[in-house]
Amino acid sequence: MLEEVERWLAGRSWSAADRPLEQLLEAKRQTGRTVSVVLPALDEEATVGAIVAAIRADLMTEEVPLVDELVVLDSGSTDRTAEVAAAAGARVVHRDSVLPRIPALPGKGEVLWRSLLVTSGDIVCFVDADLREFSSTFVSGIVGPLLTDPEVQFVKAMYDRPLDTGQGGRPAGGEQGGRVTELVARPLLNLHWPRLAGFVQPLGGEYAARRSLLERLPFPVGYGVELGLLVDALHTVGLDALAQVDVGVRRHRHQGGQALGRMAAAIYRTAQLRLARGHLVRPRLTQFERGEHGFVPRTTAVDTEERPPMAEIPEYAERRAA
Repeated sequence: MLEEVERWLAGRSWSAADRPLEQLLEAKRQTGRTVSVVLPALDEEATVGAIVAAIRADLMTEEVPLVDELVVLDSGSTDRTAEVAAAAGARVVHRDSVLPRIPALPGKGEVLWRSLLVTSGDIVCFVDADLREFSSTFVSGIVGPLLTDPEVQFVKAMYDRPLDTGQGGRPAGGEQGGRVTELVARPLLNLHWPRLAGFVQPLGGEYAARRSLLERLPFPVGYGVELGLLVDALHTVGLDALAQVDVGVRRHRHQGGQALGRMAAAIYRTAQLRLARGHLVRPRLTQFERGEHGFVPRTTAVDTEERPPMAEIPEYAERRAA
C-alpha cells in the first residue's frame, strides 16, 4: 500500500460514533447546509418503507432536523414500492417524469443522475432501498464529515456484509458478501488507481457528496456508477477530499451468480473507459444456463452509456438559477 494511502487511512477513515448527532446539528446550523437523501428503488416494497420511516423518525423531526428532504426515485417498479414509500413519508418521484426530453435508460446510475434534478440539498446522500435492519446511522454517519469538515467532498460508508444463508437471514459461518468487490473492483483499483486502495467498500451503495462535486461528474447509467463516481471524484478533487465512515453492519438481498457476472462486466467496462478512450472490448457478455437439452448461451449487452455531468444540462442550470 502506498504511504499516501496509509496516511489517508489514518486521517480520513472514521466511525459514525466519532461525530455525535449534537455535533452534526450544530455544524448544520452554523453552516446553513441542507441535506437531501435519495433512495433509488426498483421493486423494493419489502424494505423501502422501513428505511423511510427510520430516517423520518430519527433525522427529520423538530428535535433532530438533520435531513431536509427524502426522495424515493422509482425506476419502474411493478410492485407497491411507490405506495409503501409514500405512506412511510417519502416524496416519490418516477424516473420517467424527470428530464422527459431524454428517454430514460435502465440502470441504477441513470436514477442517481436524474435525482440531482429533483433534489435541492447542498449535500446529497444515496442509500440503497433493499437494506434490512436499517439504522439511520447509515445517513448521519456519512453526512457527518461533509457537515463538519469543509475539505471533505465525498464520503463512502464502510461496513461488514454478512452473506446470508437464505434461512432466517443468518450469516453463513462469518462469510462476507461483496464478491464483485473482491474479485473485480478491488483488483482494478489496486492495479490502476492505487490511491483508492484504502476504500473498504468501493462499490457500496451508501455514500454522500457535495452537490457541487456531483454535478461535475459523469454518471455511468448502470452497475458501474459507484466505481465511476469514485474514480472521477479522485481525479476531480484529490484523495484528501475523499473519506469513509464505519457504520456497522449492512444486511441486504444478495444476488445470484449470473447477476453478479453482469455487474462485474459493467464495472470492468466502466474502468476500461477511464483507462483508455481508444480500443475497447466488445460490450457484450455471454453466460450459460442449463436447459432441457444441455447448456444454453444467453448473451446480454453490458452497460456502456454514461450521462454527462449534470452541470451541462440546461434544465439543471435553469433550476439552480431560479
